[in-house]
Amino acid sequence: MAGKKQFDVGIALDAAMVQFWRAGYADTSLDDLSRTTGLNRSSIYSSFGDKDSLYLRCLDRYAARYGNRYDQALSCASEEPLQAVRAFFEVTLQRIADPDVPDGCLIAQTAMAAPALSPTITARAIEALDFQHARLRTALNAAQLTEGDADDLAVHMTAVNQSLALMSRTRASQKQLRTVIDISMSALSHALHARS
Repeated sequence: MAGKKQFDVGIALDAAMVQFWRAGYADTSLDDLSRTTGLNRSSIYSSFGDKDSLYLRCLDRYAARYGNRYDQALSCASEEPLQAVRAFFEVTLQRIADPDVPDGCLIAQTAMAAPALSPTITARAIEALDFQHARLRTALNAAQLTEGDADDLAVHMTAVNQSLALMSRTRASQKQLRTVIDISMSALSHALHARS
């Protein structure tokens, strides 16, 4: 029975995450959350706390889900840095192409809405972006770039990754998104060849 309850919580969290991702924090009401999760208001409060608490759980769930995929993509960075970073971007392109999830990125969307959100939610979004930067920097350090080059390129790649999410919301084509990635990959290739 405990497994079923946990499973139901996971389904409800996924439904709430997609609702927040699709409409944003401000435009998601408790009625919307009730409709999408199948839980009444009192069940939402007893299971997740207030709207901020639920949003934080959804943000953490999102960051973990895609973070694990990014980690997997970057795992071969010391041997194949270009392939690893391209695989990192493929995670984003696959998410953008997935018809079961909204366009964009919940973390980027949260960061853009930061002025209207609670400091706790804003801090969590910044933390998630910082973690993405750190993940890329670690991978580029493993590729034996200098600390400064690895950090600069990680900042660039993080910004590119977030811009892909933003562009997907404006209906940019896969060809346009891949062009942005190709230009970034060219810069990384140049930096990797310069270190030899």
